[in-house]
Amino acid sequence: MDTNVKENMVYDSDMASAELDEITLDSGLRMKGILRLIICSAIGIFVFFCSVPHNGDSEIVFSIIYNGFVDLFGNAVYWVLTVIIGGNFACHVYFKYINKEASSAFADVYKNDKIVHTVLYFLGFVYVVCYALYVTAGMELPEIIVGDATGGNVIPPIVKGVLGIILVGAVFMPFLLNYGILEIVGAILEPIMRPLFKVPGKAALDATSSFVSSSSLGVLITNRLWKKGVYTEKEMVAIMTGFSAVSIGFAYLVITTAGVGNQWVKVYAVSFVMVFIIEVIMVRIPPISRKKDVFYNGRQQTAEDLKGEAKYSAQTIPRGIQRAVKRGAIARGVAPDVTASLKDSILVLPQVLTMLSAVGVSAMILAEYTPIFKWIGYIFQPILMLCQVPDAAAIAPSMPVGIAEMFLPVLVMNGAAATVTIGETARIFVCLVSMVQIIFFSETATVMMATKSPIKFWEIVVCFFERTIIAIPLSAIAIHLLF
Repeated sequence: MDTNVKENMVYDSDMASAELDEITLDSGLRMKGILRLIICSAIGIFVFFCSVPHNGDSEIVFSIIYNGFVDLFGNAVYWVLTVIIGGNFACHVYFKYINKEASSAFADVYKNDKIVHTVLYFLGFVYVVCYALYVTAGMELPEIIVGDATGGNVIPPIVKGVLGIILVGAVFMPFLLNYGILEIVGAILEPIMRPLFKVPGKAALDATSSFVSSSSLGVLITNRLWKKGVYTEKEMVAIMTGFSAVSIGFAYLVITTAGVGNQWVKVYAVSFVMVFIIEVIMVRIPPISRKKDVFYNGRQQTAEDLKGEAKYSAQTIPRGIQRAVKRGAIARGVAPDVTASLKDSILVLPQVLTMLSAVGVSAMILAEYTPIFKWIGYIFQPILMLCQVPDAAAIAPSMPVGIAEMFLPVLVMNGAAATVTIGETARIFVCLVSMVQIIFFSETATVMMATKSPIKFWEIVVCFFERTIIAIPLSAIAIHLLF
C-alpha cells in the first residue's frame, strides 16, 4: 500500500521500520528527511562519539558538556541533589500514603511504589543531606556515610555525574534516536546482531554509547527505545544487562589503578571481545531467555517484524537509508522532540538519583564495613583454582564485590596486596572480570530499577552471578594465552 505523505498529515514518529516501508515521500518531504538525517544525526554522533582536546587530554564531547554543566553549580550541586532527592521522598509519601487517588503523569511515577521504596528513598535523602553538610559546611558526620570509601565513592562521581548525564543526555539523545541514523545502523548490523544476540541491529548503537560515553547512558537509551516500541521486553533486558559496559575512560582508570596500565590496550581489547562472547550465552539462558517477546504497548512480536532482516542482500543498505530518510521526514522536529525528552527525563530523574544514593552508598557500606563479600568470595575460590588463576585465594573476594560498584574489585585486590604479593596476571584477571560483569548497584543496576525496566531485583542479581561465572573461565583462558 502506498501512502502519499503530505505536510498536513500526521504520522506517528515512533512507527516501526516495517511501517516506514509503506510510506512514499514527495520530493519536499524527502529533502526534509535527508537534511534532518544528515544534520541532526551528525550532531548526535559528534556529541556522543567524538573526542576533542580538553585540558591537555582527549575527551568525549558529551562528557565535557555534562561535567561542565554540573561544575557550574560548584559545591552547591550537593544541595541541588538534596532538593531533588528530598522532593522525591516527599512526593512518594504524598502520593503513596496521603493522596492515593491522584492521577497525573507525575503521580503515576509513584503509583506502584512499595514499602521498600519508602525505606530506600529515606536512606537516599539521609545520605545526600549528610554528604552536603559534610562538604559545604564541614560538619563532622559519620565516616561510614561520608567517607571516601562510601559516600565519597558514590555521591560525587556517580550521583552528581548522573544528574548531568540525564539532563544533558535528554537534550542530545533525540538527535541520535529520532532522525534516521538508527535505521541505517539497524539495517547494516541486523544480520549479525539478530542470530548472535537475538536483538535488533540498532542495539549496536546502545552498546557503543556505553563504551564511549557512560554505562548509565546506555541503560537510558535502551529504556527510551523500549518505550518507543523499538525493542521487545526480552530484547530490552538483553541489551541493558549485556551491553551497558563502562566507558573507555573509566576502564582506563580501573586498569591503571590495578597497576597494569602498561597492558592497557590489550586488556581493554580482550574485555571488549569478552562482553560480546558472554552475551551470546546470556541471551540463551534464564532469566533473559524467559522474558516475553512483547513490545511496550503489549503487541506480540511476529515473524513479520523480523522479515527481510535476517541476512544481507543488495537491498540491505539502500533499505536502511530509505527508512532513515523517512524517519527524519516524519519526526516531530528538534524543539518538540527535545521538550518531550526533557519531560520524560525529569519524571525519572528524582527516582534515579535517589536510588543511586540509597543503594550505592549502602552497597559501599556493606563492602567496606562487613565481611559479607569476603564470605561470598570463598565460593569462587575453588573455581579460580580449577582455572589455575594465580593468587586465587587473594583475589577471590574481588569476584562478588563488583555487584556493589565496578571499581571495588580492584580496590579490594589492592587491599589484599598489602599483605600478599599479587602478580600481574592475577591483576589483569581481576580487571577483565570486573569490566565484563556490567551490572553494579552503585549505577547500572539502580538505573534499571529506577526507570521501571522489565527486570526484577532478583533477576538482576542472577544475571550478575551468571556473567561472573562465565567470565572467570574466559578470563582465565585469556591470561594463560595472551599475558
